[in-house]
Amino acid sequence: MSSRRLFRPLLALLLIGSAGVYSAAKAQTQPKAPDTMEARVQGCTACHGSHGQGTDNDYFPRLAGKPAGYLFNQLQNFRDGHRKYPPMNYLVTYLSDDYLHQIATFFSQQRPPYPTPAKPTVSPATLARGQEIVLHGDAAKQVPACAACHGKALTGMEPAIPGLVGLHADYISAQLGSWRSGTRRAIAPDCMHTIATRLSDEDVNAVAAWLSTQQAPQNPVPAPARSLKTPLACGSEPQ
Repeated sequence: MSSRRLFRPLLALLLIGSAGVYSAAKAQTQPKAPDTMEARVQGCTACHGSHGQGTDNDYFPRLAGKPAGYLFNQLQNFRDGHRKYPPMNYLVTYLSDDYLHQIATFFSQQRPPYPTPAKPTVSPATLARGQEIVLHGDAAKQVPACAACHGKALTGMEPAIPGLVGLHADYISAQLGSWRSGTRRAIAPDCMHTIATRLSDEDVNAVAAWLSTQQAPQNPVPAPARSLKTPLACGSEPQ
């Protein structure tokens, strides 16, 4: 065998060996990505804010401080296709229930400041109508007060009823519209669908407008579980 023919396989082996040594050395010098929940939820915080505080974009609501059970239900609904929003559906498609629970627990424990409430852009009569529905309901339409389930302070109730303060009017209006049309659903009995179908467009606008102007309480935590006797049975809330 000529020296040239012998040289070629030897050179190849040397190059492969050198590449392996280089890769190993590079791996040792590369900083390891932190395995923390803060790092894991960066796909969430890119839209919902660094601590889940929500953003100025109407479609990225506040997650921080909401009950973990509620957040888990919504993540599960996005994963299983019961709630439709392509970026969210894609983000959680392959995540296990355990991982979704970890994400939900993380955001439920965050306490970033609430944004300054929106300034009213509707008439005083519209705001008054919204306040009446939120705090007292509308008996003629068989609509219970929002506060009857979401709490007097509107911060929700453990384990699965969300707070309503700190949300944009357009987001609230869009969600009520989704409940009414059935594009957003919950486990039967779907109480939010029942309530939303009894509200007119004007009612939805009034509720959303008034809620968006409310200041969060000093201690904006959800009410304890079963501290409120809800007027309707809801499938997502344990009875």
